[in-house]
Amino acid sequence: MPLASTLRMAVLALLWGSGFLWIKLALNHGLSPLQITVTRCALGAGVLLALALAARQRLPRDRRTWGHLLVAAFLCNALPFALFSVGEQTVDSGTAGVLNATTPLWALLLGLLLGTDRPLSPARLTGLLLGFTGVLLIFAPWERAGLMTGGALALLGAAVSYAVAFAYMGRHLTGRGAPLAVSAAQLLTATGWAGLALPVGSPGAAGVDATAFVAVTVLGIFGTGVTFYLNYRLIEDEGATSAATVGYLLPVVSVALGALFLDERVGPRVIAGMVVVLAGVSLTRPRKGAAGVASSPAPTAARAGARTTTAAATATAGGRPGLRR
Repeated sequence: MPLASTLRMAVLALLWGSGFLWIKLALNHGLSPLQITVTRCALGAGVLLALALAARQRLPRDRRTWGHLLVAAFLCNALPFALFSVGEQTVDSGTAGVLNATTPLWALLLGLLLGTDRPLSPARLTGLLLGFTGVLLIFAPWERAGLMTGGALALLGAAVSYAVAFAYMGRHLTGRGAPLAVSAAQLLTATGWAGLALPVGSPGAAGVDATAFVAVTVLGIFGTGVTFYLNYRLIEDEGATSAATVGYLLPVVSVALGALFLDERVGPRVIAGMVVVLAGVSLTRPRKGAAGVASSPAPTAARAGARTTTAAATATAGGRPGLRR
């Protein structure tokens, strides 16, 4: 991989993986989950609109596309963004990053249930079972100190929401051209979704300090808007398979940053669960050249079902603001 792409991948992993840290800081310093969701969507949309303008891409104009964007924005942005913020009210940011890594497993399971994914090979079946074993190890329902809490379930719900969103977007939105503009439109729509709930779901901002504003600003501009552009460039230059490798770095980044800046202590059980989950995800990913999926940097909607696992591998705490190429 060229040095430029390697550096882009490293920056992308750092920005996406740090999203969990910024969410935690914003929560700890007075912002509510919905306030964080609305702000990051709006800031991310602003970045993408600027990039789309620079690339001479126009927002969609047909009602059909906007109708699909309403669904995609809810499932891929507004809902998981809010669930991650809700979950991190009671769960460490590092653990949130680990649970987010289960997205490809849910995507594969959904593809199998809907019949859109090819039959499981022994390796992929092993990966699926191994991944969910890792989830069970993280939750540890047999221990009093386990993670069977509402916050942890919210984080897992965000990962499932991503998986459903990828399947929907692959069928109805991928391949329509102007990816920066369509993604900007999706985040604008997500801002509207979150804004609808803001009056009834958020307290006042009386206790909010400067740290919260800095955290949510960095999250929106860099962790939501800029990351899409970097991901877009990485896929364009190196293909979807190489870009998906970033997904394996995100839990490591989130755990490391949580320990360094928030004094979070992730126990051996959660670390072991993370390793097992990532090993399982690695086995479930389509191999390069299989069914023409993983090797293509710009897959079409007709291959959406088989592509879902690869697309999901780079999911973060709402880091994916819009469409994959």
